[in-house]
Amino acid sequence: HPEDDFVCAQSRTSPIERWPSARAGIMKSDNSTFGRFSAGGHDIAIDDVAAIAKEAGAAIMKIYTETPLAEWKAIADFKKDGSPLTLADTTANKIICDALAKNYPKIPIMSEELKMLPYEERKAWTYFWCVDPLDGTKEFIKRNGQFTVNIGLVEGSKPIAGVVYVPAAADGPVMYKGVKGLGPPVREVDDPLGYDSYKSIFCKTFDETDAGLTIVASASHNTPETEAFIGKYKDCKKESKGSSLKLLMVAEGAAHVYPRLAPTSEWDTCAAHAIVECAGGEVLQHAGGKDCNPGASVEYNKPHPLNPFFVVYGKREVRKAVKKKDAISSAGGGPSPLVLGGVLAVAVVGYLFLA
Repeated sequence: HPEDDFVCAQSRTSPIERWPSARAGIMKSDNSTFGRFSAGGHDIAIDDVAAIAKEAGAAIMKIYTETPLAEWKAIADFKKDGSPLTLADTTANKIICDALAKNYPKIPIMSEELKMLPYEERKAWTYFWCVDPLDGTKEFIKRNGQFTVNIGLVEGSKPIAGVVYVPAAADGPVMYKGVKGLGPPVREVDDPLGYDSYKSIFCKTFDETDAGLTIVASASHNTPETEAFIGKYKDCKKESKGSSLKLLMVAEGAAHVYPRLAPTSEWDTCAAHAIVECAGGEVLQHAGGKDCNPGASVEYNKPHPLNPFFVVYGKREVRKAVKKKDAISSAGGGPSPLVLGGVLAVAVVGYLFLA
């Protein structure tokens, strides 16, 4: 059990030792040429954005690992909407927003922990950062490690780049990053020698009629609508995760479909949405929540940041069913009409030649 693992680990080794990069705060990627692009009047390297997420992740992990268990029950306050808020949320938000404003002053910022500007002002934005400094606050409070740092970049209403950092992943910190139009996204981890390990990730290709698909759903926000949606898949394997990890599972081919038939906000999905699309997948609006355009891609910088219901798909394809007659012919049940026609044509030519 994740919570038990955390408590047991304290008796064997300190949490800081379990996540060494939480102490260091960085992973070495200075020489990377991956993900360089221009937006909003700035030249941007996605690794620089990732470094900001790592710094925020280090601050989160300091609170996560150094807060005594006896004080953990008082770790959260609650916002007006009833959602939890911790010192980790506000600390990470300041790190991210200060760094983005300093490095990219021409690009405005939308964050879960900033006051939302009026739509009349926001609708003029060409580009903006969409930030969730601690996605999965409930998972953070549960101490199960399933929380992320999300920084996405939007052009108009479409996400074009994203970094998602998983500072408390079971095997050590993991960074996902992608830029639309610059190839597949990358999954980055620290290896024991201190070098970064990079791996391109891709969505799985599948037909929705396939049996045994992996469907991932929310660990904290399951609904009857979600269960009904999952029920249409044959012999599917169900997984549950918190935060943006569900979208990332689809992006790296660990799951085929993620239905989110429950409320989310733009900052919950933006960064991972970009990564899913870079990996060949889709994040599509679904009927049942707020008014939307079912089947169209989820959009950003709406008058209200609430997302419609949506479904994340890997690479869907529709395989044509093999007709019974064709199957019999290909299995040795007799020559096909095309072969018979060819034989007849040869016979006619031979007869005319001899005549």
